[in-house]
Amino acid sequence: MSAKLFIDAQNLHTYYGASHILRGINFQVARGETIGLMGRNGMGKSTLLKSIMGLVRPRSGSVAIAGKPAMGRAPYEIARLGIAYVPEGRGIFGNLSVVENLKMAARAGTRGQRDWTYERVLETFPRLKERLRHGGQQLSGGEQQMLTIGRALMTNPDVLILDEATEGLAPLIARDIWRICQLVRETGISSVLVDKNWKHVTQITDRNVILVKGQVVFEGTSADLHARPELLQQYLGV
Repeated sequence: MSAKLFIDAQNLHTYYGASHILRGINFQVARGETIGLMGRNGMGKSTLLKSIMGLVRPRSGSVAIAGKPAMGRAPYEIARLGIAYVPEGRGIFGNLSVVENLKMAARAGTRGQRDWTYERVLETFPRLKERLRHGGQQLSGGEQQMLTIGRALMTNPDVLILDEATEGLAPLIARDIWRICQLVRETGISSVLVDKNWKHVTQITDRNVILVKGQVVFEGTSADLHARPELLQQYLGV
């Protein structure tokens, strides 16, 4: 595996019961690269992310994280290899305050880096700074998403995975999330972004992957994708 690849998934076949969801997918993320993962609902995007994170066990194929075999590892072990995963539905601790949600995640990264401190996260998310003592369940959907991303950054990851980054959020809040994604990119952290808003995704990404029925049907730069509007119509319905 190239030393530049942080995630290297090869020939993944994942099933839910008898349903064959991922059909021989290859998916790589290089260090410092921002990737858009696209496709209509039910095409395998979340299953791919869960297969990488150890939340779902592929039936065959391989996953390496930073050059280390990751198949069969528990999700917490994969997280410790440098991946922060923000799942669809956010998964914050509703009975803990904003402060507690953030501080419980604080740790150095795989290279000992502590670029993302508690203070830096609050500086990046001023809305959270105003709500430090609020419980997670008292926050709006957008504030919960900010808290989840902030908590992920507190682990000082090498890769940030955002599944449905702006799903159901008001346009103003969504704009703020995209601002954060751009900021994360500028800090050199790799990202995988799943979102229905392909226009926003392709403004940030270096490369984009489109899934249809568990297979990769397009892989290329944002410029490549913009140059082929028929693909957007065919595979994303836009």
